[in-house]
Amino acid sequence: MRARTLALAGLAATVGVALWWRRHPSACPYGQRFWVEAPHPLITRERLREALEPSPGERVLEIGPGTGYYSLDLAGWLAPGGELQLLDLQQEMLDHTMRRVADSGLDNVAAARADATALPFDDASFDAVVLTAVLGEIPDQDAALREIARVLRPGGRLVVGELFGDPHYTAPGALRRHGEAAGLRWERRYGPAVGYFARLIA
Repeated sequence: MRARTLALAGLAATVGVALWWRRHPSACPYGQRFWVEAPHPLITRERLREALEPSPGERVLEIGPGTGYYSLDLAGWLAPGGELQLLDLQQEMLDHTMRRVADSGLDNVAAARADATALPFDDASFDAVVLTAVLGEIPDQDAALREIARVLRPGGRLVVGELFGDPHYTAPGALRRHGEAAGLRWERRYGPAVGYFARLIA
């Protein structure tokens, strides 16, 4: 009986923490980076490549790269002649990823520390923007999506990855509504709703 009570208390605490995180969106702290370094079922690098359809020579912005789970592959897909621009609120995440970039020998990655709701880039300056398990961490998602629409070139792609179980998970329907409100056209979803990439067009 005691074990059952403890299990129920643990479950209640877990649900309570998840609900608190959902109501108080924030970035994963660097000290808990193991969450972003774990394998990403369903939202794999291969599925990201399918959704993004990257081409050498393109300029792509990755918002919230964490410790670079996708970044090195992204940079490789853009070579030769392309650039991957990283943006994160946390300098520790950027420093970690840029160390990995340097160790890999890649020379087409730049990093900037900024808020996704005030992107420090010119209008129509990117061919694509990528956010994976990040959108729900941004307190003002609508402002972020408007900024993304601003920096995308006409016809540019926004690719958003989401995984059910993440406290900040954004369902496909909600993403579509918010994206369309920002002037982005929903194109399609890759993968099931519990773990998907979606592509929207500027």
